[in-house]
Amino acid sequence: MAKPRELRRRIKSVENTRQITRTMEMVATSKLKRATDRVAATRPYAHALAQVIGDLYTPELAERFPLLRRSETIRRVALVALTSNRGLAGGFNANLIRMARGRIAELEHKGVQVELHQIGRKGIGYFRYTGRKMARAIDNISDRPTMADAEGLIDSLMGRFASGELDAVELIFAQFVSAMSTPPATLRILPVDVTRVQAGSADKGGSATNYILRPSADEIVGAILPLYVRNQMYRALVETAAAEQGARRTAMKNATDNAGEMLDKLRRTYNRARQAQITQEIAEVVGGAEAL
Repeated sequence: MAKPRELRRRIKSVENTRQITRTMEMVATSKLKRATDRVAATRPYAHALAQVIGDLYTPELAERFPLLRRSETIRRVALVALTSNRGLAGGFNANLIRMARGRIAELEHKGVQVELHQIGRKGIGYFRYTGRKMARAIDNISDRPTMADAEGLIDSLMGRFASGELDAVELIFAQFVSAMSTPPATLRILPVDVTRVQAGSADKGGSATNYILRPSADEIVGAILPLYVRNQMYRALVETAAAEQGARRTAMKNATDNAGEMLDKLRRTYNRARQAQITQEIAEVVGGAEAL
């Protein structure tokens, strides 16, 4: 049995750790509320863009816009993988990295050249360690991403896709379903899949709308398509940020609960050790008195 002095040190250490994890849980809870508000705020705008594109789309329009171009043979894909900049979030980053690795292997098995654009320090560190070449490694996106961040990430890829240098652009991100459910997901944002856009609009209650078009439908669709792609990138950033806070809150709550259980066991062990020590001291005093 450990000595009482050693047990006191361990108890103090676990108490300090529990205080840290409880504080981190409270901070993550506060950030999660703001992050979920941002997620909710992005959805009406994305739905409106999808509804307009779905209503105005015709096969004739699709032939005139590069962002709608679909290649029969996929030869080169830009894969934008999102992770967080910090850890202590359970398996959050590991799940995203695992999905990115799986998607890269799947595409390369089909003979597709994959260009990796890694966002987030955790993913950057992993792929550098494994020796995977990255086209871009960006670690300056905060946990409160902005539309400017999304534009900086996707605009160059949009230009390269429109010029025919890329055949597709895909995202690996954490889909925010709830604070307890943040599964990793893969989304192809270029070319714009109008059938998926129309299906998403219908699922949200969208219906065909009679528009008075000023200017022409060509100009409206041409202006809205880049906005839609940027919004998809922004939504991925926002949902990943919210999912990170949800995963961190869950991980820190579990750590706090485990520290509490460990403290209970250590205190019981300490009390038994202290009681045994006191009993031994009394027995020594009684034995000494009898010897005298």
